[in-house]
Amino acid sequence: MTILSFFTRASRAFHGYPLSSKLLLLSSLSLSGGGVVAYSESQADVSKTSDQTNEKDRKKKRVVVLGTGWAGISFLKDLDISAYDVQVVSPRNYFAFTPLLPSVTCGTVEARSIVEPVRNMMKKRNGEVRFWEAECMKIDAANKKLLCRYTVKNNSVGNDEFSLDYDYLVIAVGAQVNTFNTPGVLENSHFLKEVEDAQKIRRSVINCFEKAVLPGLSEEERRINLHFVIVGGGPTGVEFAAELHDFVKEDLVNLYPTVKDLVKITKFCRDGINVQTGCRVISLSDKEITMKLKSTGEICSLPRGLVVWSTGVETRPVVKDFMDQIGQANRRVLATDEWLKVKGCEDVYALGDCATINQRKIMEDIAAIFKAADKDNSGFLTIKEFEDVIDDILVMYPQVKHYLRTKQLRAVTDLLKDSRGNHRDEVDIEGFKLALSHVDTQVKNLPAPAQVAAQQGEYLSKCFNRMNRCEYNPEGPRHFKGSGRHQFRPFQYKHFGQFAPLGGEQAAAELPGDWVSMGRSTQWLWYSVYASKQVSWRTRVLVVSDWTRRFIFGRDSSRI
Repeated sequence: MTILSFFTRASRAFHGYPLSSKLLLLSSLSLSGGGVVAYSESQADVSKTSDQTNEKDRKKKRVVVLGTGWAGISFLKDLDISAYDVQVVSPRNYFAFTPLLPSVTCGTVEARSIVEPVRNMMKKRNGEVRFWEAECMKIDAANKKLLCRYTVKNNSVGNDEFSLDYDYLVIAVGAQVNTFNTPGVLENSHFLKEVEDAQKIRRSVINCFEKAVLPGLSEEERRINLHFVIVGGGPTGVEFAAELHDFVKEDLVNLYPTVKDLVKITKFCRDGINVQTGCRVISLSDKEITMKLKSTGEICSLPRGLVVWSTGVETRPVVKDFMDQIGQANRRVLATDEWLKVKGCEDVYALGDCATINQRKIMEDIAAIFKAADKDNSGFLTIKEFEDVIDDILVMYPQVKHYLRTKQLRAVTDLLKDSRGNHRDEVDIEGFKLALSHVDTQVKNLPAPAQVAAQQGEYLSKCFNRMNRCEYNPEGPRHFKGSGRHQFRPFQYKHFGQFAPLGGEQAAAELPGDWVSMGRSTQWLWYSVYASKQVSWRTRVLVVSDWTRRFIFGRDSSRI
């Protein structure tokens, strides 16, 4: 009997077996002999286990996460998913390491090297997280429902829309590019927000060079085709300009030698990159960019080739609609409290670029703080009484630390010194108000880099993991306007520094401790940090191999 006929008969016998419990025989054949491994699968047991699992899931609180960016993935990575019924909704089925998007635009790294499929991450969590590749179109806060839609256009059958109920909602949808309603931007420029954007830019850069070397073009037409314009002075625009400069100088001038002197990059002043400051773009056509000079009010036009628009972000439509429902219509971005809870809505949290923390002002609570600290109700606050509440003040109002650092004060009690700098034994309410009256000037909105979103996701997951325990044993600071303590400590951002690649194998870094570094050694530090921050060993190996390939062979100029 041949091996093929053996397996054919075994398969027929297996599938035709009438009992609920089946025996699967696996033949292990070799030159020296064979072996048999038996695996028993009981359909009744599987059905029973499935029913028990569904019943258990129904008892869990349902947590729905919108988005698979830095905030959403960081939240899911550390969440104890055995305690919740977790579902994820996102129009993209992968996580992208966005700090390397500028590198994708020029082929320094490949697009697939910086993305990790969401389902791969979930598989590592034993399949307890359900993922839906769809876009949330509407949040019904009153009924705790979400309307979602499958947005990929294809010929598949079935309804594209569905709804989800939630007990807790985590909004981490990020933001969209802000065009400031400038005419022509959507039609005639490139963005650099998603992986698809970086791939389009890469193809367009090659298109510009291929068009510029065609016969029959004048020198002026070649110059226009090779004029690359980056609008916006943020980190993304700076990094793209540096990557493009290196791509041109290190690779493309060797492939397109006839036009190597015609390339122009308008962004910032360094080695052939021209900077335009004090200008506001007022329109964009398919052939030129129109600007208004702020100093003189003069309007001028600039012929251009490729334009990358990188001027900032704005709130997505689904979040704007949600803000209208909960009384935040007049705000530009969704407001949360210090615990990342959306203000005006129960059981909804918001992280990352789609939200901002509305930090509580200390002067709003100054009377309550004084009353809580004045234990003997004497109307005066002694240094000892103030010291008893200092820790809670520093946790609740991080601007106090910033103010102390700005004024170079060593201790919080130094705030109570008199105008001559002498220590006072006690102060009344008016003196207390005067001492802290300028602290709120140090209230600052958090920046929008990936590390803020990642820290917020990690923080919120820890809160969810300890929710039941902290309900009875709160771990946060005291309620100055009430009794007891807050359930959790508020979120506090820790800045670990930031990098800015400058091109030419050089980078600038601002690191903790006000340490600034620049040069080739900083570029290698950039390599090591970005490699270590990859979300999986797969992407870590791919990114490092892409860097190695670029060092040896240069960047790939194929238009794929």
